[in-house]
Amino acid sequence: MVTGTATRPAGPVATRGGRLAVRVAVAFGLLGLVYRLVLLLVEVPPTNSDEATSGLVAMHLAQGREFPLFFYGQYYMGALESYLATPLFVLLGPSTLALRLPNLLLYAVFLALVWQLARRLYSPWLATATVGLLALGSDRVLKNQLIAAGGYPEMNPAGALLVLLAVNLGLGFWTGWRRLAAYGVFGLVAGLTLWDDWLVLPYVGAAGLLLLFNWRELRGRAGLALGGGLLVGLVPIVAHNLTAAPEHRSLAVYATLGGDAVVSWADRLHGGVLFGLSMGTGFCAPGRCASWQLWWGVAYPVLLVVAGVLAVRAVRAATGAERVRQGGRLVLLAGAGLSVAAYAGSSAAGTTPVESSRYLSCLLISTPAVLWPLWAAASTASHPGTRWHAPVRWAASGLLAAIVSTMGLASVALVAAAPGLSREADRRRELVAALDRLGVDRFYGGYWTCNTITFVTRERLVCAVIRDDLRAGWDRYEPYRELVGQAGSPAYVLPAGSPLSAAVADHLAANGVAVRTTSVAGHDVYQPAGPVDLPLR
Repeated sequence: MVTGTATRPAGPVATRGGRLAVRVAVAFGLLGLVYRLVLLLVEVPPTNSDEATSGLVAMHLAQGREFPLFFYGQYYMGALESYLATPLFVLLGPSTLALRLPNLLLYAVFLALVWQLARRLYSPWLATATVGLLALGSDRVLKNQLIAAGGYPEMNPAGALLVLLAVNLGLGFWTGWRRLAAYGVFGLVAGLTLWDDWLVLPYVGAAGLLLLFNWRELRGRAGLALGGGLLVGLVPIVAHNLTAAPEHRSLAVYATLGGDAVVSWADRLHGGVLFGLSMGTGFCAPGRCASWQLWWGVAYPVLLVVAGVLAVRAVRAATGAERVRQGGRLVLLAGAGLSVAAYAGSSAAGTTPVESSRYLSCLLISTPAVLWPLWAAASTASHPGTRWHAPVRWAASGLLAAIVSTMGLASVALVAAAPGLSREADRRRELVAALDRLGVDRFYGGYWTCNTITFVTRERLVCAVIRDDLRAGWDRYEPYRELVGQAGSPAYVLPAGSPLSAAVADHLAANGVAVRTTSVAGHDVYQPAGPVDLPLR
C-alpha cells in the first residue's frame, strides 16, 4: 500500500518527449471536439423521441413545472442530462443543440480523464494514441456521446474519473483535506451512477475494489469521507425507492428489463461479441457492419485476455506503486470483460444487435488497456534480442494500423452519410410548417413522431401516441394524452404508407366521417370533420 502521506510521484510528462505527447494529445482532442461540434450544427446524429423526452424534462425544469428524478415514462435512468441542460434552456431557450452541448463538454472531460489515466498506468504516448482514436467517431459512438437519451454521454467520464481517483489515491496522491475530498468525490460519483445508469457499474465496482489498497486508511476519516459522499450520491435513488410503489422500485424494475425473448447462444455471441464489439466501439458504418469490419469482434476478446494475463502476472510480482498501477490495469480489463459478458448474456444482443450495441459504450474507458499488448509488442524495436522480436513487432504494428484505418473509415462513412441524416431535421421542419398551415395543434401519432414534434415546437403542437391497433401507445408524459383528448376533432399525423396510417384510414372510413387528407414530409395527415372514437384503452 502507498500511504496517504506519500509525496506526489513525478509525472511521466516531465521530459521533452512527454511534453510533446501532451501537445499532440491536445491537438487530437481539439480535432475530436471540432468534428463533433460541426456534426451537431448540421443536426447529426438525428434526434428522436427519446431524446425529445429528455428535452421536455429540461424544458419543464427550466419553467419550474416538474422536477422528475427519472426519464419520463419509466423508473430507471436518471434525468441527469436534463438537469445539466436546464441552465442552457434558461439562457438560450429549448433546442436540440442546447440539450446536446453539455454532452460535448462531457466528451472533452472524458478525453482529459482517459489521457491522465492512460499516462498514469502505461505511457504518455499510448495516452496520446488513445486520445487520437477517441477523437474519431462512428455513427454509433457519436450517438452514445452526443444524444441526450438516457445516461450514455455521462457514463464514460464518470467511470474514467472513478478509476483515475482510485489509482491516484492508491499511488499516494494528495494529502490532508484534498485527499479526503477525493474520497468524497469518489463516493458521490459512485452513488450517482446508481441513479443515473447502471451500465457503468462494472467499472464502479472494480474501481471500488482498487481502493482496498488503502484499506487501513479507509478505517478512519477517509472511510467517513467516502461513505458521506456515497450517501449524498444515493439521495435520488433512495428517495425514489422510499416513496415509489413496490413494482416501481429499482430492483423490481431492473428485474423486468432483460426481456423474455428466446435467443440462442450462437445469436447472443454473434450479436454481443462479434458484431457488438465492432459496432459498439466504432468500427462500423451507420446502421451496419460489413463482414470485413467484424475482425475486431475476434481481436478484442483475445487482446482482453492477453492483457489480463499480463496484468495478473505483474500484480503478483509487483509491490508498492507498481502494484497499484497493475491493479489499475486490471480494473480497466475487468470492467470491459464484465460489460461484454453481461451484454452477450442478454436477449437484446441477439434480437436488436444494431441499436443494442450502445450497451457496450463504456468499453471506450478501457481503450488503453486493450491496446497495451499491441503497443508494447510494437515497441520492441528499442529492445533488440531474439529473432522473433521483428515478426511480433511488425504484426503488432499492422494490427494497430488496422485499428486506426477501420475506425477512420467508419468516421468517413458517417461524414459521407451526414447530408442524408441532416435532411431528417429538414423534413421535420417541413412537417411542422405544414401542420401550422393546416391549423393542426393537437393530434395523434406514432411514438417516434410525437415527442419530437412536441419538443421542437415547445409544446405549441401536442401529440398523443397510438399503436397499430389504434389503442393508446406509450405516452411518456401522460398529460399530453389528456390535452389531445380534449380537442374537438384532433388530427392524425402518421408515417406515410405505414401500417398505422392504413389502420387509421380504414377506421375513419368505417366511421363515415368526412376527412381531409394531406401528404407532406413523408407523413399522412388526416383531419376528420368531426370527433371519431378510438379504442384507446
